[in-house]
Amino acid sequence: MDSKPCIASLSVKNSNVLPPDTNSYGTMFGGLLMAQMDDVAAIAATRHARKHVVTASTDSVDFLHPVKKGDTICLEAFVTWTHNTSMEVFVKAVTENLILGDRKVCATAFLTMVAIDENNNPTQVPSVYPESKEESFLHKDGLKRAELRKERRRNSKEMAQTFGTSFPWN
Repeated sequence: MDSKPCIASLSVKNSNVLPPDTNSYGTMFGGLLMAQMDDVAAIAATRHARKHVVTASTDSVDFLHPVKKGDTICLEAFVTWTHNTSMEVFVKAVTENLILGDRKVCATAFLTMVAIDENNNPTQVPSVYPESKEESFLHKDGLKRAELRKERRRNSKEMAQTFGTSFPWN
């Protein structure tokens, strides 16, 4: 399986922020932005693997600036690191006031996507290599972030087992 450059998976998505996309403060729903980030990450991962993908995890999403009604939102995503069947995808969300030309990075996140075969089993993906300074910056710590995710997943499984499925009032 041939290795691919990070840029080969680049996916960019632009959209207007309309009134139904916003809360009572006139800013975009955080959950909607997260869904759009997941969507563009899935496109980038599918482009890289040329296979169907599922979301395995999303690292913390910090909302750095509000996305206001009437602004546009531009999401950029590309695969930064791979391991066997999984791909780390970096997503950057930029809000823009088209009239004023003001642009701000409003959120960033890493999502882990897993390639699946026709039986919904994880399947091998090509490795990825950086070419630009920014890609190298993200790629160099991919293994470290993956190890942190594994530890976080172990903790999540332990918490799920501890708390179980019963209702707290039983």
